[in-house]
Amino acid sequence: MKCRLKKITHLSGNKATIYSVVIGDGDKSLYELFLAENFILYKSEIIDINKRLQIIGKQTGARDIYFKLNEGSPGDGIVALYDDQKKKLRLYCIKYGTQIVVIGGGGPKNVKSLQEDPKLKDENYFLRWLSQQITLRQNFDLRFSKDGLDFIGDLEIEDDK
Repeated sequence: MKCRLKKITHLSGNKATIYSVVIGDGDKSLYELFLAENFILYKSEIIDINKRLQIIGKQTGARDIYFKLNEGSPGDGIVALYDDQKKKLRLYCIKYGTQIVVIGGGGPKNVKSLQEDPKLKDENYFLRWLSQQITLRQNFDLRFSKDGLDFIGDLEIEDDK
């Protein structure tokens, strides 16, 4: 699998940088696909999630209160962002402290456990894989900037399998 991290400049700011992922040679990020898939049925939640991401990037940083933590394996940083716990839409992310968020995909959660929904499971497990790949590359061809707000280096990630 091949993907690349893409900085979302209109959401990023001096408090946090927001990235998403582009799969293969595509031009749309997972966040753009998430927006397109869910805008009609979940317009108000999409608007609120977008506002929340702008607040994270420009005003507060990625505080834990905005996320459901521990949505992956221990230590991989997988979290879920949502407008309100009572609402359905979930957006899976990798959170690096309060300064970098990598947005994946997501969708409506209509089940108790994400493993019960094939789409949510795939979105979540892809980010688990990506988190492992980023960790393997840290301090070699991918690292954090001195201020902790950006990734520096090769933003393309390819599974060697």
